[in-house]
Amino acid sequence: MPLPANDTPWPPPEWADHYRRMRVDDAWYTGDRNRLARVYSHHAPPTERRRRLWGRRSQEQREGRRDHRLHVPLPGDIASTSADLLFADMPAIKVTDETTQQRLDDLLDLNRAQQLFLSGAEQAAALSGVYLRTTWERDIAEHPLLTVMQPDSALPEFRFGFLRAVNFWRELSGSTEALTFRHIERHESGRILHTLYQGRADNIGRMVPLTEHPDTASLAESLDVDGQSVITGIRELTASYVPNMLPNRLHRGAPIGRSDYAAPIYDLFDNLDTVWTSWMRDIRLARARLMVPDSYLRDNGPGRGAEFDDDAEVFAALKIPPTEGGSTITLAQFAIRTDDHKATCEAITRQAAQAAGYSAQSFGLDGGGQPITATESDSRDQRSMVTRKKKAGYWRHGVAEQTHVMLQLDARLFGQKIKPERPSVEFGDGVAESLQSTATTLDLLARAGAVSTGTKVKILHPEWDDTAVKAEAAAILAETGAGAPDPVGGFPISGR
Repeated sequence: MPLPANDTPWPPPEWADHYRRMRVDDAWYTGDRNRLARVYSHHAPPTERRRRLWGRRSQEQREGRRDHRLHVPLPGDIASTSADLLFADMPAIKVTDETTQQRLDDLLDLNRAQQLFLSGAEQAAALSGVYLRTTWERDIAEHPLLTVMQPDSALPEFRFGFLRAVNFWRELSGSTEALTFRHIERHESGRILHTLYQGRADNIGRMVPLTEHPDTASLAESLDVDGQSVITGIRELTASYVPNMLPNRLHRGAPIGRSDYAAPIYDLFDNLDTVWTSWMRDIRLARARLMVPDSYLRDNGPGRGAEFDDDAEVFAALKIPPTEGGSTITLAQFAIRTDDHKATCEAITRQAAQAAGYSAQSFGLDGGGQPITATESDSRDQRSMVTRKKKAGYWRHGVAEQTHVMLQLDARLFGQKIKPERPSVEFGDGVAESLQSTATTLDLLARAGAVSTGTKVKILHPEWDDTAVKAEAAAILAETGAGAPDPVGGFPISGR
């Protein structure tokens, strides 16, 4: 959509359903019990409220007592696992020009790229996707800044599945239900527009000058002659959309990603919390309690009640008829259904992980504490690796686009003498092979005579550059004598 027209509903009706679902995903991702209760109590249909643990008001809540409902942070674990599989190892981002490569490495380091990608990938897994944005602020740094923008504060425009423009919006400080200020930052090819709207919580209101709010007043000084935009001087868009997974099953025609939770597995999350709450209730009810006769209690005086001293060794002057048996102290302690609850929790977790696209082993299940071979580990983790490869394909394009934009802005705005080009982005295999397994592989290759010393060093140390590999290979050949000259040399064989 272009810039919003004055006095139109907010958020735009065509995006209301997307935002509503993101609100639910966000509540599960954060794991905040109050947010979960608020989402299902106020924003869910009545039928869904009654069947959800977090949609029902417990007896404790109605009486103002402590709420004993508990939450298992499996949704957060799923999002974190997705990010770890993708960016625990930084992908290789390469260009052909050596000077440009050195500057690109510097920019990635200055922007803490791995940290940013890990954060973005985790949020994308939960909220269906994220946006990578390149901007700059000379008061902060003398280089372009790579940032992550949230999908629930963005309104994209796609054409043939490609992002052509996007509006990022935020509510500014001091906003209320009756008076809301929104800053909209629109990214188009060649420029970035900044506008300020004054309206209400459900209406965009009217456009006002940026100087009307202190949070946007400084932006007015950097705008070009039209008073709204900043010219980037490059054709590429300074924002890229990275979907978590495609297609979106509820909106198949839109190139909007889907959350890992949109299998959907909200029922599994809710059931897991229900079982966990029941398990902890068993523990709470099973606390040992002593039931004693009234005569065993010590009177604390008028209005102060009575108490039982469980450390007393002698109870004297007890006027209890011997036939009544009232002197018996009874211990009450209920059984805890540990095995039943544990098995149910593991079954629900396994099903939720599978529905989200991951192997149970990625969440500590199916291991059993028994040692397994690397082949068995790879086989059990295959589903997670397939999901990782699919997501890496989505991230590869977004990362390449915005690193290219960074290089172009660095040359144009900050005077760097480089040759900007679109880099290649290559993700590793994502599997950390043990030294024993690597050594066995190298030994078999060496026996077959199918690998050189330099290749063996490269397999053992894939992070080394060619210079380090050659130096190590030469040192190995020198130590083993394999690199010594042939003593026979080119002498002719006797008898010829």
